[in-house]
Amino acid sequence: MSARVTFSIGLIAALLSLAGCNLPGKPTPSDIVRRPTDILDPVTLYSQNCAGCHGADGKLGPAPPIGDPVYLAVVNDDALRDAISKGRKGTAMSAFAQSEGGMLTDKQVDAIIQGIRQRWGQPQILQGVAAPPYAAKVPGNRQQGAAAFATFCASCHGVDGKGGPKVGSIVNPHYLSLITDQGLRTIVIVGRPDFNAPDWRNNVPGHPMSDQEISDVVAWLAAERPAHMAAPVSSSPTTTSSPGGLH
Repeated sequence: MSARVTFSIGLIAALLSLAGCNLPGKPTPSDIVRRPTDILDPVTLYSQNCAGCHGADGKLGPAPPIGDPVYLAVVNDDALRDAISKGRKGTAMSAFAQSEGGMLTDKQVDAIIQGIRQRWGQPQILQGVAAPPYAAKVPGNRQQGAAAFATFCASCHGVDGKGGPKVGSIVNPHYLSLITDQGLRTIVIVGRPDFNAPDWRNNVPGHPMSDQEISDVVAWLAAERPAHMAAPVSSSPTTTSSPGGLH
């Protein structure tokens, strides 16, 4: 083979090689399809898995506003991880961890928790405040709960809890059958600030609810749950004196 032919072949090969680097349709890194389990961006994960119930900005959804800084100051990471991973049986909160039949890895669950705290947490918001514990540490008394409800809740929910001019019934049997005792406790503590429902400090100005009063109200509400409607199961160590047992 002559030198000219050899040179020509080499030149053609080089040109083809260079052209191949810019051929139309060659995938770029952004074109590579990522596996769902590789996604660790907390905003994306929250949008895909949480926003539908808890709201795009952590509020104004049908489920509790997990973007509320008071809520985030009361609940710890273990409780959040438990709720996200295992869900809440008997409620609309399904399990998201792969170990529980969901789609998320443990790293993704942790990324969601970290993202929620980074976006909406205000660590100093309850500084100097004796906040009640997220999970009950004292059993509730339903009889005392009726009196506590009348003091702290009746102005909005009505004396019997069946609603008033401002809001509807909180003893609706279908509602109570879909919320755990821990869920009730969380709402009593945190309120629904996105719907102008105050937290435990502001139902009666200057008279925050005590831990015992919160537990008592939860016990009274739980006792209003119809006996034929099983209480949703909560893995949180909440205790009340409701007929349905401990949840």
